[in-house]
Amino acid sequence: MIKGRSGLLEVCPPWNYPKYEPSNLTLTWPNGYVAHIRSAHNPEKVRGLGGDFAWVDELAAWPAMKGRETWDNLVMGMREGVNPQVCVTTTPKPIPLIRELIEDKYTVITEGSSYENRDNLAPKYFDKILAKYEGTNLGLQEIYGKLLDQMEGALWTHSLIEKYRVKEAPPLVRAVVGVDPTGGVAETGIIGAGLAANGHVYIICDVSSKGSPGEWGRAVVEDAYNRFEMDMVVGEKNYGGTMVKHTIEIAARELGIPVRYKDVHATRGKIVRAEPVVALCEQGRVHHVGTFPQLEGEQTMWRQGEKSPNRIDAYVWAVSELAVDALKPVQRVELDWG
Repeated sequence: MIKGRSGLLEVCPPWNYPKYEPSNLTLTWPNGYVAHIRSAHNPEKVRGLGGDFAWVDELAAWPAMKGRETWDNLVMGMREGVNPQVCVTTTPKPIPLIRELIEDKYTVITEGSSYENRDNLAPKYFDKILAKYEGTNLGLQEIYGKLLDQMEGALWTHSLIEKYRVKEAPPLVRAVVGVDPTGGVAETGIIGAGLAANGHVYIICDVSSKGSPGEWGRAVVEDAYNRFEMDMVVGEKNYGGTMVKHTIEIAARELGIPVRYKDVHATRGKIVRAEPVVALCEQGRVHHVGTFPQLEGEQTMWRQGEKSPNRIDAYVWAVSELAVDALKPVQRVELDWG
């Protein structure tokens, strides 16, 4: 937004070139107009800012809980001038906030495709990369900027999730954290769920992490297990042998939080494991407590034959562990320490 090839420092003409002060998080133009720079990772820093115009970039990729809070704090401060406005530039992923903005009667939508920006992009980008995604749903979203409410053939639908969503969970008799680690730069899925006396499962947290094993291990132990008073962490043994167990164990010792852990073995394909969980959802026995934009986006955009996102895998592990009586059980090896 500031330093890139199409950033403000690159495109502003010499006669209206802003002074950039990173230490003060400001851009100041010759006419006295000041832009304050903030991050969606720190909602409190946005609180109280007064203004008449804001530019928000990649809103659909903002962190789930902090992103909503940041947005709310931002728009509450748009109270100056005669016509305060917010310009949002983003890939239109089907998260609740994006859908709300599109449905708002005051929103003006402008769409643009990568092809309209062809003069500014490398020719090989179109020949080697975009061509691969032409005619696909991902291409419609990423190349043409179309909002896909859900992927055709996806196991979950927005209407299904919404139908059984609740504002709060009843008292839980058991709660677990499902963990599915990444082998690269993708996020490690960390989903917390609880079982109520009525036999229903309630999804209560998504603290999926993109960091190193040490970072996602701490997220599992501190942000999910300890914060939500879980009974157990469930992780897949197939990935890296005992890597998940050791990562959780190290984090638990560093934080001084005793953790109960259980290995699960993936003896079936991911689609086969997910389908019984989807059946429970269709029976109204799985509920999301509040909204989980990233998780729900992955659920409604994943189809058979595609690599399943880590959030979905963690979700399936957690629900399967809690609904073991209703699902075909997977092989388990229990490990305790603390």
